[in-house]
Amino acid sequence: MRFTDRTDAGRLLAAAVQHLRDEELVVLGLPRGGVPVAFEVARALGAPLDVIVVRKLGVPYQPELAFGAIGEGGVRVLNDDVVRHCGIDPDRIAAVERAERQELERRARRYRGGRPAPAGEDGTVVRGEAPTVIGEARTVIVVDDGIATGATAAAACQVVRAQGAARVVLAVPVAPPDAVRRLSAVADDVVCLSVPPLFGSVGEWYRDFSQTTDEEVAACLARAVADPARVRPAPVTTDVEVEAAGVRLAGDFARPEGAAGLVMFAHGSGSSRHSPRNRAVAEVLQEAGLGTLLFDLLTPAEEADRGNVFDIGTLAGRLAGATRWLRDRESAPIGYFGASTGAAAALRAAADDPDIGAVVSRGGRPDLAGPRLDDVRAPTLLIVGGADATVLGLNRAAQAQLRCENRLEIVPGATHLFEEPGTLDRVADLARQWFTTHLTAGSAPPASTRGAPHH
Repeated sequence: MRFTDRTDAGRLLAAAVQHLRDEELVVLGLPRGGVPVAFEVARALGAPLDVIVVRKLGVPYQPELAFGAIGEGGVRVLNDDVVRHCGIDPDRIAAVERAERQELERRARRYRGGRPAPAGEDGTVVRGEAPTVIGEARTVIVVDDGIATGATAAAACQVVRAQGAARVVLAVPVAPPDAVRRLSAVADDVVCLSVPPLFGSVGEWYRDFSQTTDEEVAACLARAVADPARVRPAPVTTDVEVEAAGVRLAGDFARPEGAAGLVMFAHGSGSSRHSPRNRAVAEVLQEAGLGTLLFDLLTPAEEADRGNVFDIGTLAGRLAGATRWLRDRESAPIGYFGASTGAAAALRAAADDPDIGAVVSRGGRPDLAGPRLDDVRAPTLLIVGGADATVLGLNRAAQAQLRCENRLEIVPGATHLFEEPGTLDRVADLARQWFTTHLTAGSAPPASTRGAPHH
């Protein structure tokens, strides 16, 4: 089993632990990559989410050999056999613990952005201002994005049990067989979706295994804590085959219950429905109650010819055909989210379809829609990075041609791919506001802001 990314892995893992839904749960993600996986598990189960920060205690002259582990709330777990065999005296134990505890507390503060630690001396797990208790009849699910040796996961399970968990479940997408056997000795249950006998590394089982940043960890925790109502259960994503202009195209369709609108993603040059940036935006839209369809405008053979990604006429025709396919199956209002050359395709398709409810462009090339910009009637939001000077100029020129309600939003410090911390979150939030305003039934559209860029 291979996973698209950590979001995909989290949703599949959530389905595997649904049998725990009726228990009193806390979901704890191991930083950094385990937290986005845990986020999906927590919201599918309707459970509190937090981070489990642990530090292994290494033998002073052989630090790769752990003689114990520490967690928050003053918890310390020692391996008495290692301590005795290596002759580690109490003073050395205390010295190693002091150094590791400083690092543990630094990381915990960074991940939580100043919110309280999850475990106090009394075993209380703090989630915002609403404490939940690890104690009798309390099940804790420890989540990581995969297991290599299992040393950190084992330490986390031991720390959680020392904090008072009645039952510890370790849940991971992938791990080697020997690690699963070892971890079964420290967890009450190990849930692992894939146990390949030939295991090289965790990353080989993901299409996208890009590094999770501290900022992304903090963003996941903040979303789960600050606005629990927004973190609704994730809709089931269905693999679909979209029929468009005589071509069958692979897609991923997700429709929350009672979806007020549907957003179709038109991917740009060098991108596809697996784009982690577009998938991150789609997830935020789904949380807001909007359905999403991510699909490839080109077949794999067509993508091999770089010229095809700039054939805006073909891309727009495919998008229009896919829109008809979707309307045959769904009745909700439809909007377009376009990136790079996909933005031009979205605008050209919208120019021919007066029923498109809204268009959002992320780092797009709306200028490539050419004279058809005059015919667009859908409210259009152009989002550009402040450090993406060339594309910003092209967007300003394109905006001058639009006759519909429109706005140009400039994200300070962002480059073309919005890879800087917090910039993609800003894109997702802007898209969410635009689509919910213009696609949700009964919403009053804002006054026209033609020609007014926002920073």
